[in-house]
Amino acid sequence: MMDNFHIPVMLKESLDFLITDKDGKYFEGTLGFGGHSSEILKRLGDNGVLISTDVDKDAFDYCKTKFSADNRIKLYNFNFDKIDSIAKIESVSGFSGIFADLGVSSFQLDNAASGFTYRDAEAKLDLRMDKSLSVSAYDVVNSFDEESIANIIYQYGEEKNSRRIARLITEKRKLKSIETTSELAEIIKSITPYNFQTKTLSRVFQAIRIYVNGELDVLKKFLNNAVDLLAPGGRLVVLSYHSLEDRIVKDIMKYETLGCICPKDFPVCQCGKVKRLKILTKKPLIPSDNEIKLNFRARSAKLRVAEKI
Repeated sequence: MMDNFHIPVMLKESLDFLITDKDGKYFEGTLGFGGHSSEILKRLGDNGVLISTDVDKDAFDYCKTKFSADNRIKLYNFNFDKIDSIAKIESVSGFSGIFADLGVSSFQLDNAASGFTYRDAEAKLDLRMDKSLSVSAYDVVNSFDEESIANIIYQYGEEKNSRRIARLITEKRKLKSIETTSELAEIIKSITPYNFQTKTLSRVFQAIRIYVNGELDVLKKFLNNAVDLLAPGGRLVVLSYHSLEDRIVKDIMKYETLGCICPKDFPVCQCGKVKRLKILTKKPLIPSDNEIKLNFRARSAKLRVAEKI
């Protein structure tokens, strides 16, 4: 049933870049419900290895059953920034390819019980991928001060009305705690013109989700570890859906294409930096019009690829 909830985005393009050695070792940082993983395994030979990880327990448990008969795949219920620890456990010194699809699965977005959706749903306000994290969306909305809430909505959601929304949230919670996703959604709708409600709701929920999961810091750590762990000729393939995520991917890849970064007036290099990547996608690839028609959630996807020198 889970397979019907999530359509892998830019599947062929991603894997055409990723798989360069059918018997290589590959890392997938965002397992989800196994859409990309299934196709990676189809392209690997008998000696190929895929290590996949996801912090979401539902996704991990589902894929443990789904892939139980295939000994080429190894699963970890870790966040993907632990790629260095996982590599040590598996005695991997270098990966032939590292892949991450940074999108939230359609199952999470559409399933009220997951607490990630505001669409006609009544779910506990949570938004944590990893339920062991100490701060949930409920804590942000009900205990953070107005300025902090506004800053989160503006910084991570790029929502222009962040201050007005934060002010109303803090006013409403004085009367009653904001317990559910639908309660928060109704507060936001009450001060948002109808034509802008969907985009505003998406931005606010996304912003709080990014904050409570520390997604941008986790992404930076993952990417830096990934560059370290690529074997020469190995590919780093990343699908992002948010401008802040894409900027981080772009900037880290670009930084790793640079050699010495000492000031030009230094007679001898002092930084010791060496060029480690070459970028294979000068501009990010985007989904085709046909793919967007079939899967509207693919519309904001950007695919960037770099290769280890």
